[in-house]
Amino acid sequence: MNAGFGRLRVIMFKTSLESVIAAILLACIVSLNAFGQTVSSLSYKGEEVSEEVPVLIKHLPDWESVRARTTYAKSVGELKSALGERPVLDLIDFSGGTEAVTAQYDAGQLLIVEYSTPQGSIEADGEFTAKLDGDDTTVYRRIGNYNAFVFDAADQTAANALLDQVKYEKMVQWLGKNPYIISAERAFVLTTSDIFLSTFLVIVTSLAMAIFLGIISGYVFFSICEYRRSSMPTFSDAGGMTRLNLDGFTPEIAPKHLLKD
Repeated sequence: MNAGFGRLRVIMFKTSLESVIAAILLACIVSLNAFGQTVSSLSYKGEEVSEEVPVLIKHLPDWESVRARTTYAKSVGELKSALGERPVLDLIDFSGGTEAVTAQYDAGQLLIVEYSTPQGSIEADGEFTAKLDGDDTTVYRRIGNYNAFVFDAADQTAANALLDQVKYEKMVQWLGKNPYIISAERAFVLTTSDIFLSTFLVIVTSLAMAIFLGIISGYVFFSICEYRRSSMPTFSDAGGMTRLNLDGFTPEIAPKHLLKD
């Protein structure tokens, strides 16, 4: 009898263990899905932030102080209106989203041309360099995707110092929350913490459900076995096999079940 209950406990344990393993696997799948959705929500949008003031103007050195004498252009005609007839301006190709901004400084007239691709900036760099060869009044430099000029530069040192203040920065806009509310490092920490917390909660919840379902399944299985055992006239641990009736517990086989001669 004890052996029968031992087998029953082993079966109940196996059932509960299988339920727990299945729940853990399910929790891992859900966690990976949640991580993919979180990562997907952090995707970048490869466009410059568009506000009332064009971003390129904000990349001018000390742009707020020269805002009143700044010209933003998206065509050669607009540039010529601000800078006059300069042969190098005809080399600027404004197709494909090219932008330009110019402002007057003490060192000279600064012009920044931004191309939408590095290839466009590199190709224009070669043309500008060849065109300005021998021009001592213009200081030119390629900075990232910027092609920067200082026209009417009386002092080469001051013009180069002005170009040193031009920093190529590509501002991006996230599809999700505003990335400028908190720093990128803090956003990464918070996002990672949320992922770990949600994964932990999913695993704990799934484990609790697995244990609960295992207990219910074990109880139902035990009740069925107990019902079957109670319906038997006597209990034997022989597992239904034929055994010698040495103890007198095995019921006599009914004659109707015997083969006739």
